[in-house]
Amino acid sequence: MDVQLRGDVVAVVGAGRGIGRAIAEAFVAEEARVALVDLDPAVHETSQAINEQCGVETISLTADVTDYTAVKKAASEIAERLAPARHLVFTAGAPSSKFGYPFWNLEPTDWPRVLEVNLIGAVNAAHAFAPAMSKRRAGTMVFLASIAGQIGSQTDPPYSAAKAGLINFAQCAAKDLATYDVRVNVISPGMIKTLLNRGVWQAWYDQQAEEQRQAYDEWAAEKIHRTVPLRRWQEPQDIAAAAVFLASPLAKNITGQTINVDGGQVMHS
Repeated sequence: MDVQLRGDVVAVVGAGRGIGRAIAEAFVAEEARVALVDLDPAVHETSQAINEQCGVETISLTADVTDYTAVKKAASEIAERLAPARHLVFTAGAPSSKFGYPFWNLEPTDWPRVLEVNLIGAVNAAHAFAPAMSKRRAGTMVFLASIAGQIGSQTDPPYSAAKAGLINFAQCAAKDLATYDVRVNVISPGMIKTLLNRGVWQAWYDQQAEEQRQAYDEWAAEKIHRTVPLRRWQEPQDIAAAAVFLASPLAKNITGQTINVDGGQVMHS
């Protein structure tokens, strides 16, 4: 199916690996012109690998999402090298890397970095890319949150709160940008084999008595069986498919929504 993204410029922030990389590859498959942005300089290698694998040319830039000046510079460079981005997909994220149950197991000092990356980073990206979209009266933004932002996950309260804030901010942005025919949506993944997910397990593992510890796959399998109705992992490609759909004209009447790609873990009436 042609989802009508051919030639569109897409900025994927947090594209160096995992879900972000899968999203970049999915847009490339739709013949979009993709800019990969990440804090890690390895994003250049990721871009080159996609170029060689798919026979297309992507561009790559490094930027820290917590640095608004750097994000604005990345948006300007994308505009100069390709064209102003028509689509923004924000996938950058960071956990506290500590086991947060009970919440006072953490210190207040464990919160700022998590909020800066997950929430303020997304705000920085929205500020950097919104002016060109509103001027052209066309565009989409997709932010990657988490089901943790909807269920108050006790595993990592700073991460959970940051993603809840991101969902709310996206709704505000969707209302503001609707006047300019720019749509804003959120995708909330469930259980996905990423370094972040493994970090959640590691933080849990380190807190357990020796006899209660479980290997990562055992821990994950038990959690999936207990909490996910479809009883299977979600894959990065599942999130990528949702991101492509939400950016496409097929979703022209969808804005301000949070789409859960979680095997049914969170259900709304």
